[in-house]
Amino acid sequence: MIEISINGLVKSFEIGKNVLDGITFQVESGERVGLLGRNGAGKSTLFKILTGELEADEGEVSVAKNRRLGLISQIPVYPEGYTVDDVLHTAFARHRKLAEEMEKLTAAMAAGDSSEQTLRRYGELSAKFEGIGGYDTDTAVNKVAAGLSIPPEMRIQLFDSLSGGEKTRVNLGRLILEDTDILLLDEPTNHLDLHAVEWLEEYVRRFRGTVVAISHDRYFLDRTISRVIEISDGKAEFYPGNYTFYAIEKERRYQEKMKQYEKEQAKIKQLQEAADKLHLWAFMGADKLHKRAFSMERRIERIRQTEKPVKARALTNRFGEKEFLGDEVMHIKGIEKSFGGRKLFHGLDLRVEGGERIALIGDNGTGKSTLLKILMGEEQPDDGRVKFGPTVRPAYLPQIIRFDSPHRSLVDTMLYSKRGITTQTARDRLGAFNFRGEDVFKPVSVLSGGEQSRLRLCILMDEEINLLVLDEPTNHLDIASREWIEEAVEAYEGALLFVSHDRYFINRFATRIWELENGVITDYPVPFARYKEIKERDKALAQSQARNEKREEKPKPVPKGSRAQQNARRQLTICERDMEKLEAEIKAAEAEMEANACDYEKYSASYAKKEALDAQLLELMDRWEKLAEEAEV
Repeated sequence: MIEISINGLVKSFEIGKNVLDGITFQVESGERVGLLGRNGAGKSTLFKILTGELEADEGEVSVAKNRRLGLISQIPVYPEGYTVDDVLHTAFARHRKLAEEMEKLTAAMAAGDSSEQTLRRYGELSAKFEGIGGYDTDTAVNKVAAGLSIPPEMRIQLFDSLSGGEKTRVNLGRLILEDTDILLLDEPTNHLDLHAVEWLEEYVRRFRGTVVAISHDRYFLDRTISRVIEISDGKAEFYPGNYTFYAIEKERRYQEKMKQYEKEQAKIKQLQEAADKLHLWAFMGADKLHKRAFSMERRIERIRQTEKPVKARALTNRFGEKEFLGDEVMHIKGIEKSFGGRKLFHGLDLRVEGGERIALIGDNGTGKSTLLKILMGEEQPDDGRVKFGPTVRPAYLPQIIRFDSPHRSLVDTMLYSKRGITTQTARDRLGAFNFRGEDVFKPVSVLSGGEQSRLRLCILMDEEINLLVLDEPTNHLDIASREWIEEAVEAYEGALLFVSHDRYFINRFATRIWELENGVITDYPVPFARYKEIKERDKALAQSQARNEKREEKPKPVPKGSRAQQNARRQLTICERDMEKLEAEIKAAEAEMEANACDYEKYSASYAKKEALDAQLLELMDRWEKLAEEAEV
């Protein structure tokens, strides 16, 4: 069944420049589609047209009848005084409507109305209310809030008092609770920590409806989508696979087009040279040769079919590096910091040595950015100190970029930041970061957050440094811009300390993990993949231990004749074994998916297998809960 149909869609905001230029595609029921393209390509515009927020200039857009469509993008405005809990419960508008009608019928029945019509209507509403989980809304809210790291103390706060990232998280929770049929996700991972991103991934993978996601998180895309639609220059190109498949296939198509283009150019050159010679000979007396030359030129025109394929320019600048002398880059001694009576961290004692690449990770609000600011001298600790090596020269890219004079143009900002460079040199460096042409004369104040990060990085790259500190360097950047930063970091050989929720970035660069949790840092002197293995092993051991402890608990005394309870306990044991077996099969299916990421057919088969296993596990979990109640465990 076709859920979304787009036919010949055209949209422009400037005369003669179409953001969307005749895009046509369909999304089938249950599909997981990733909508990719550089920032400004028109992805969010397409979403707004789908939801009716914008109107298309031309073309048709249709969504299947009676399908509920939910978008997480802009944050809606809620009534003044709404708490986070109030916002989350707005997802249950249908439930409230049914409950209100049931209350009216209950009052009517209490007043003596016992007509068949009233009783039948109440029965219908009651069954429907139970079917949509009307009696379990608080349980649903608690599960989603826990998964998205929305603690109880945040749930009683006013929604308007939250930060942008917190509002995004709450709004995502509301959308999930609405139980829509078609989920539109516009950069859902931008303000989520690792724990929340992984929870969202699992939710999307188990979601039984249709998903269309705009995301620059390559891990998220690999684990949640099975088809890519790339928007470029107003057109759409299709890739039947996940992100890894898309990246490989896109390069293959580029090389194939380039070979075709070069082959055609070689043929054109050969024919043009022959035609030029014929014209020359014709001028020398053989007039009939003009006809043959014109024939060749018409043949050349027929050959001109393949446009030269283009690829995003690679980053040409790199960080200037200062020679590092000694072993110790930095020593953090007994650092403590509190805000408003809440202790962020205490007793931190850590060392950084030359060449180390450290990822500082942890949930939002644990104090990662604050710690970086303390290290860079922008905040003062309550106790402890930071000692740098004598030859250390640090550079810092904060999460929120600020410029002293945002009214200045980009080129002037470069000239004031780098004394002694020429205007042409400044423009060349800006060009390497995709600031070209008239863009370099725009004031810094009109740049987006991602563009400001790129500009700050452009300035940092010319400095001689040996300690690079980055706070969420890939936030708000499209995939091409992330790859530029990664190329620069790859070429940099000094010490690196960074905060990031981009697992691709962490996995590529981190040789050591600092996990900030409950006010202390646990040091894992291993790469990210090994860290994940350790965490998964610890989690599995904890779950196994909890199950064993539960089994070892003395059973409650069973009243004589309670055969139903005894049977429920036997079935419960069988159910637990089946759940363990399914969990192992799901893990094996996930490993198959990763191994087959570049083979669409095998990946699809593994994905379908995992979906079926997930459904079986959900059924078993429901059965386990019922049996547990029957057995009074």
